[in-house]
Amino acid sequence: MTGTSNHSDVEYGQGVPPPPGRPAPRYGNDIHVPAPPFYNDPMVLQEKTYKPWFVPTVVVVEVIIFVFEMVVNNCPGHDSVYGSCVAPFLHRLSFQPWKENPLLGPTSDTLEKMGALDWNKVVHQNQGWRLVSCTWLHAGLIHLLANMICLIFIGVRLEQQFGFLRVAPIYLISGFGGSVLSGLFIQNNISVGASGALFGILGAMLAELLTNWTIYTNRVAALFNILIIAAINLALGILPHVDNFAHIGGFLSGFLLGFILLLEPQYEWVKARGRASVSKYAIYQIILAVVAGLVLAAGLAVGLLALFNGKNGNDHCGWCHYLTCVPTSSWKCNS
Repeated sequence: MTGTSNHSDVEYGQGVPPPPGRPAPRYGNDIHVPAPPFYNDPMVLQEKTYKPWFVPTVVVVEVIIFVFEMVVNNCPGHDSVYGSCVAPFLHRLSFQPWKENPLLGPTSDTLEKMGALDWNKVVHQNQGWRLVSCTWLHAGLIHLLANMICLIFIGVRLEQQFGFLRVAPIYLISGFGGSVLSGLFIQNNISVGASGALFGILGAMLAELLTNWTIYTNRVAALFNILIIAAINLALGILPHVDNFAHIGGFLSGFLLGFILLLEPQYEWVKARGRASVSKYAIYQIILAVVAGLVLAAGLAVGLLALFNGKNGNDHCGWCHYLTCVPTSSWKCNS
């Protein structure tokens, strides 16, 4: 999700008029998930369970960065047309007025200053680093808590099973992939949030189930659960001020990375204790990994090339804007 401003995971001020002279921001919805595991343990238990440290480290870093956001924002230090700061007893750490940022966070200007995704700055001011920095910012306390709780629920289990060296690239690259797609389609708002990376982990879990299909019990039920969770969260992305492109880009990136990084040996290979006569990986696993790697590399390369050449994805896809917001009698889409 994202918070105040025009951001990728979250759009700022949902249903609230933006400050004078500022476009309406976007925030992305957080992933709603049940307590893990999503599916039963594999028939062949892993010999080694990894101690998760990447996910807890990310959570700590995100919290520290949010505190720094509020220090830089310094609500009492400037006037707001929306009224007084929320929780003034926090002094410099107090939040912008509720009507300005209902997620309890800083202003759009503060987020932009600290590295929110801004198409104009990325394309015309050579600030490509914003494609990464925006994934470490949050639009508000509510946004931060929702994202970090989801990360703990779905990320710790995956890191315990596969370890830091495989989960960390999925998280980081998925967040980047979400930013690239967001930059191609949402060019009038700024965006922040870790939702693209979170959707990447969810996509990787789906790929992991598919590529390691033969070692799981209750496979169909597990597949159904993951698809339902993904569908619900992507459907929530059609609400106004939610950047669903970051979610879709992150999910697709993580899905492809899952085929590459989350391979498990065949049941027969483990059962035979790695005997040379039994292939460690099935042919379909190898083919999926190669195809996924080529598609991911090509997708990121084409996306970056189009983005830095100032292309607008909506010019080539007249209906794609409905993926991030569907106008109704109750709300309008301003992206």
